[in-house]
Amino acid sequence: MDDYKYLFKVVLVGNAGVGKTCLVRKFTQGIFPPGQSATIGVDFMIKTVKVGNDKIKLQIWDTAGQERFRSITQSYYRSAHAIVLVYDVCCQPSFDCLPEWLSEIEQYANRKVLKIIVGNKVDKDDEREVPERVGKAFATGNNFDYFLETSALDATNVENLFHEVAMRLTEAMKLNDQRFHTYNIDANRAQDNISLIDRAQQQVRNCCNR
Repeated sequence: MDDYKYLFKVVLVGNAGVGKTCLVRKFTQGIFPPGQSATIGVDFMIKTVKVGNDKIKLQIWDTAGQERFRSITQSYYRSAHAIVLVYDVCCQPSFDCLPEWLSEIEQYANRKVLKIIVGNKVDKDDEREVPERVGKAFATGNNFDYFLETSALDATNVENLFHEVAMRLTEAMKLNDQRFHTYNIDANRAQDNISLIDRAQQQVRNCCNR
């Protein structure tokens, strides 16, 4: 049994191509995968971080952005402690779709889930289509808990993003936040969540064979 105090489930959502997988792999593996292909269904990685003197394990779920996988990925909202909604600052359409993603979050997630919005790919600032102030305004106007701009390519704010998630969730847990009475994932249930991959892969195969 690993020595950690809390295990939290973090789900990344957003349009295909906004860099969700690259953010996860940069944080968990320290690499930027060139030519990263689109995620099929769902994938996940785990990393342990320190919050004060506590070891916190983050189970990070990377979901596909394509419409045909929505019925699969929606099931992952329900037990999430945090949802990170990602858009590409160089792609206005990915930002324009945020209300649709927000509607899904409100429909399927715990109403007290930690909600974070991320504008990715700031390394390409000369190609920017969505100003930072616009992203901040959307986050504030829609009651997100946190807003951040990142780059998976040059690691801008990637560590900050996931450490912020871990810190806020740990603080909420210690304050006995009601969301964790219903959705806490403890060490004894970690394998149950990992087994979701098997079911998701079968769903993907069924979807792709139609």
